Amino acid sequence: MTAQPEAGQAPDLLYSETEEDLRAAVRSLLADRADAPSVIARTESDTPYDPQLWKALATGIGAAGLLVPEELGGQGATHREAAVVLEELGRSVAAAPFLTSSVVATETLLALGAQGGPTAELLSGLAEGRQVAVVAVPFAASSADAAGGYASAVNASLGGTLGPVADAAVADVLLVPTADGLYAVATDAPGVRVEPLVALDLTRPLATVTLDGAAGTRLADAGAGRRAVDRGLLAGAGLLASEQLGLAEWCLTETVRHTRERHQFNRPIGSFQALKHRMAQLWLEVVSARAAARNAADALATGSPDAPLAVAVAQAYCSKVAVHAAEECVQLHGGIGMTWEHPAHLYLKRAKADATAYGTAGRHRDTVAALMELPAP
Repeated sequence: MTAQPEAGQAPDLLYSETEEDLRAAVRSLLADRADAPSVIARTESDTPYDPQLWKALATGIGAAGLLVPEELGGQGATHREAAVVLEELGRSVAAAPFLTSSVVATETLLALGAQGGPTAELLSGLAEGRQVAVVAVPFAASSADAAGGYASAVNASLGGTLGPVADAAVADVLLVPTADGLYAVATDAPGVRVEPLVALDLTRPLATVTLDGAAGTRLADAGAGRRAVDRGLLAGAGLLASEQLGLAEWCLTETVRHTRERHQFNRPIGSFQALKHRMAQLWLEVVSARAAARNAADALATGSPDAPLAVAVAQAYCSKVAVHAAEECVQLHGGIGMTWEHPAHLYLKRAKADATAYGTAGRHRDTVAALMELPAP
């Protein structure tokens, strides 16, 4: 992680050459292995995840270890690089546990201060792509939840039911917060049952996790575990804004392309002034979303004390923009936008699901109000 910025230093919202190179590599991989027909076909099957895609992304490109220090087998990069990966994953809505494992779970483990032992071993496994871990909390949980309220679902003997947990079906390890501490529990251990749920967003499956006296490794006490999970959820919310940005950019680009090619009355429908106004408004929203998302990623990368505010602003804004962009994409495609064969519905469902992930926009607006000592909206 880079040095903490000086007070009053402006955030860097531009993309570095390294970040652009990473974007090109990830975009090329996703274009080859996760094009729209492939993603749609997998959502119709019982296996939405493509193991070969994840292997190529995690180990071939090294994305799984971006946030992990080099001494533990990772890339030693920052949240800025992770944000670029999430932008591209948002553009393709591919089913991959990058956000839940390589960001939230990894950040949670890093917050424990891995100096050896099971935490360091687990981080190495995540960085090398040998394991996938998810934090076993509801997908809607946020770092603003009072006193880690998500930890009350599981008792000290590792018994209880929690969910819906995103990507639990593909996880090898669950990071389970309890009132007694934070535990690492293998999903194939006795007393662990993961039951898939029917989710709106089929590209990010949800599941209910039931523990019945499961065996686990205690990684931290209750206080340290809660702080670590809160840090993981904060990073997840901040970088989710980059996924929402990528989603919105794809929707805008695809809509502009379609309205240029679709003709009515011997004219491209994109030449009609009413549609021009709608797409211009959407472009302004996407540009603003990019600034908010990049600010959040930069604040997390530099360890800025304003990171909680930057994350809350990004989520409060970007979730709304992503939904609006997806809705416009469906509507301005006309009849074809309503069909299953066109991928527009995948983007709308992902945008709707993301709008409730790691705290709703309303929850984040409350956070902004509290941090700025303003009346809540």
